[in-house]
Amino acid sequence: MHVIPLSEATTDLFHMVGGKAAGLGELIRRGERVPEGFCVTTEAHRLGVVPAAEVLAAYQRLGAGRVAVRSSATAEDLPDASFAGQHDTVLDVVGDAELIAAVEKCWASLHSDRATAYRDARQIDNRQVRMAVVVQRMITPKVAGVLFTANPLIGRRDEMAVDAAPGLGTAVVGGAATVDHYVLDGVRRDDTGCLTSAHLADLRATGERLQAHFGCPQDIEWAVDAHDVQWLLQSRPITTVFPQPPVTDKPLPRVYLEFGHVQGMLRPVTPMGMSTLRTQITAMLAALGVRVEIVDIGGRLYGDLTDLARDRSSRRRLVKLMAVDFGPRAQAVMQHVLDDPRFAPTSGRPRRGGAPGAASRRTARRAAVGILRALARPDTARIRMFEAVEQLRTRSTAPTDLRTAAERLRFVQAQDADDSADAIMWPIVAGMLAAALPATLLKGLAGPDEIHTVLGGMPHNVTIEMDLALWRLAQGAGEHRRLLLDTPPAELATRYLRGTLPDIGMAAFLEVYGHRGVAEVDLGVPRWEEDPAPVFAAVANYLRVADPRQGPDERFRRAAVAAERALAELIGRARRRRPVRGTIAGFLLRRARSLAGLREAGKFAGLYPLRETRRQLLLIGAELHGTGLLDQPDDIMFLTVDEVHAAVHQGVDPRATVTSRRATHRRELRRRTVPVALLSDGTDVEAVLPATAAGDGMLAGVGASAGRVTGPARVVHDPGTAHVEPGDVLVAATTDPGWTPLFLTAAALVTETGAIMAHGPTVAREYGIPAVICVPDATRTITTGQLVTVDGGAGTVTVH
Repeated sequence: MHVIPLSEATTDLFHMVGGKAAGLGELIRRGERVPEGFCVTTEAHRLGVVPAAEVLAAYQRLGAGRVAVRSSATAEDLPDASFAGQHDTVLDVVGDAELIAAVEKCWASLHSDRATAYRDARQIDNRQVRMAVVVQRMITPKVAGVLFTANPLIGRRDEMAVDAAPGLGTAVVGGAATVDHYVLDGVRRDDTGCLTSAHLADLRATGERLQAHFGCPQDIEWAVDAHDVQWLLQSRPITTVFPQPPVTDKPLPRVYLEFGHVQGMLRPVTPMGMSTLRTQITAMLAALGVRVEIVDIGGRLYGDLTDLARDRSSRRRLVKLMAVDFGPRAQAVMQHVLDDPRFAPTSGRPRRGGAPGAASRRTARRAAVGILRALARPDTARIRMFEAVEQLRTRSTAPTDLRTAAERLRFVQAQDADDSADAIMWPIVAGMLAAALPATLLKGLAGPDEIHTVLGGMPHNVTIEMDLALWRLAQGAGEHRRLLLDTPPAELATRYLRGTLPDIGMAAFLEVYGHRGVAEVDLGVPRWEEDPAPVFAAVANYLRVADPRQGPDERFRRAAVAAERALAELIGRARRRRPVRGTIAGFLLRRARSLAGLREAGKFAGLYPLRETRRQLLLIGAELHGTGLLDQPDDIMFLTVDEVHAAVHQGVDPRATVTSRRATHRRELRRRTVPVALLSDGTDVEAVLPATAAGDGMLAGVGASAGRVTGPARVVHDPGTAHVEPGDVLVAATTDPGWTPLFLTAAALVTETGAIMAHGPTVAREYGIPAVICVPDATRTITTGQLVTVDGGAGTVTVH
């Protein structure tokens, strides 16, 4: 079948007709006004020769005359890849020879440089893509344009946006002409520009109709002819807007704050990991006396802070409380929310999450006791903490007599809360407070860069100890150096797991740290003990360090010496000018150096039960795979525990669910921007804030580790395969402990998110490398190889 009427192009025939034709066929069957046409299928493209007889016969049935010839690839108009402008369209085609040439031109555009690069960026296999071609009767519009059924700039779902210009729509989509821009928000408008109020009303009705039918925001191309008749030329999903928060019966609007970046994680969480994390974060916040609902938006963790924002008591301290873990971007959006009249304090009874009750007062008392004990006797608190961590590791191991999927599932479901939480939590909180409070006490006496220096080279940090252990492993490589440098990390990992790699100390390293990894808080992500390729990549980076003074052990030692020297100088100065403040700040900073390094230990401990739960789930997955209920064992990570229970005990086949969720997860993995905060109508709060001015070539962020370095940028999206040369400036969206081995060779760190006390800046300070966080769009503004200057004191990144 080489040529079919456009009305017969269906989503079931997607592989034959491509995205554009399938969408147009759906519009025709819905009764929408679409120019008549036909589709030259991918079967013709596969053969490589235009079926001229069939194409020209269909052209004659169309009445010949002027037609538009448009590409319709099988990787086009997808939920996460529009391919807008990547393939060719030929307008005003007249005659047999011109038509055949136009089809061939569309075919050729499939492998143009821009289309190939676009597919590569979205990890779409170029070998699997085929091109169909749509031929339609040519419309001569008096005005044409594009309708977005959600505001594409801010994500708001109750606003539509229209760009329009006289003449052909190519003037709008090509960006070659000045266009009239309209925002449709239900408010009646005067007849201005090239569209009348009646046109806009028709477009809004069309948008509402198509969005309801397709079930997601639509990007619609349209044209209005000389007779004022509206034609639809395309409708495809808007690929750029972030998913909307779930429907709720609570009072609107709601505000949701993104929680994942606290753990250095912006990638989507697997469904199994999401269920675990929601429970853990809710319990952790409850232990601190805060009740917040955690919701899944786009596979990311968001907390509903609406009740806290509307409560008179909690809203007064909400922005300040975000300084430690959430950072300045979150503070800015939350301040904007608090200034919004829709989130004004409510009268009457405090809402859930508002004024503290008896349970909160008990938590406050426990917190006060735990924090004061840690501050009074930090060494004792630290010893007790690591004892609790070891007990948790021992208790988390599953019994050896588990044999069946049902037994393993009971173990997973029986995992209970950790009763050693106080011994682990309060020393960490004490250390974070001791590190955060001096900035206020020393205002006017010391700058942020001085305090950052004091907080460098911090002892007792399990992540630093892990990185240094890996450095020692690399230094002992000896005769295996070339093997580790010249062999791809994935191949080294395969050989190690097969037992055919020489002993370089990797087994001993993984015995202690194998339960870690990138995005390690997600239960669905492999640990290093399962896939040590990222560890081998880090070792190769370490082996490229030629100057012993740039070794992480030396850098850490220098940072510790500089910290102690800066601490003594700062305290002396502060005591001379402000004796009381100086004494208190000195006490806190000394306690910070004893306790703040413990920040990583809580997460390190929590990974032990996660590892064991993952092991048992994968064994259950293997059994379900053996019975044909899963295509592969790790498909289980795309189910919930309840769904696994149904598969194990009732034989319910979950494969369709897994397939759908894997596709969604792959799509979200390609998303590079995650909103800091969302409103219930889909608005990206940060997108409506006033833009921050910066100098030419200068990007503004927040200084998180003192120092100034100039070097080539290295933009990294996947630390598992990153090649970082000594002296490179590491630029990433965010970082978690699984990224920190890269810090040992990097000269500086730049991230798009974060907080001063988050994982990345903490480790950067302890290695004495400059860090600037919260630099919007850093991974897109900066390209690998560009020379940049990172000023951790000023909080700026200059692109030279």
